Amino acid sequence: MSELLKVDNINVYYGSIHAIRNVSFHVDEGEIVTLIGANGAGKSTTLNCIAGLLKSDTGDIVFNGESLSKIPGFKIVNKGLSLVPEGRRIFLQMTVEENLQMGAFSNPENEQAGLERVFDLFPRLKERRSQVAGTLSGGEQQMLAMGRALMSKPKLMMLDEPSMGLSPILVDQIFEIIKNLNDTGTTILLVEQNAAAALDIADRAYVMETSRIVMEGKASELKESNQIQKAYLGQ
Repeated sequence: MSELLKVDNINVYYGSIHAIRNVSFHVDEGEIVTLIGANGAGKSTTLNCIAGLLKSDTGDIVFNGESLSKIPGFKIVNKGLSLVPEGRRIFLQMTVEENLQMGAFSNPENEQAGLERVFDLFPRLKERRSQVAGTLSGGEQQMLAMGRALMSKPKLMMLDEPSMGLSPILVDQIFEIIKNLNDTGTTILLVEQNAAAALDIADRAYVMETSRIVMEGKASELKESNQIQKAYLGQ
């Protein structure tokens, strides 16, 4: 597999707070890679930095062979990288279909094909295409956020806490959808507090603690680690 994303020695500050320290990792094409760790470890900051919403004071981020360090966030989407943010951040007063159309702003010629793909993956969204997004359930809003990100035809989709606030049944459904997206060709970088579910579907994993990556390896091996079981799996 070829390397799709390389994060090399990035550091991000919020004022005097050193939010992420010397973070380096990679994602190969076709993989599901997960970042796990406690609240405040720096996982979301890392994704926001890759997406161009924050800038690193050091290092570089290379996506599909091209440095992203000087590219603004709205142009990074055009490169084939999309972010499903924590909290979904859908447009609550717009319909489902209008939200999806917003996701195609960087690729308008693909709008109809994108809608067909999203409605195929998420039949519930097709049923509710004319419904105002703010009236959807939490699970449906998460599906909409993922569908909106898919409208730009990303090579790599980054998902920030997709299971947050969902019931166990919906969590299982969302992770099944993520696995299906990967099986159909989308590379996934997943930030998730539900470490057990993330490690179940991931190929590889990185563990973040206090703004640093402290462990990495195959997801199946990390899941068997006594340290990971005690810290993140409640065993």
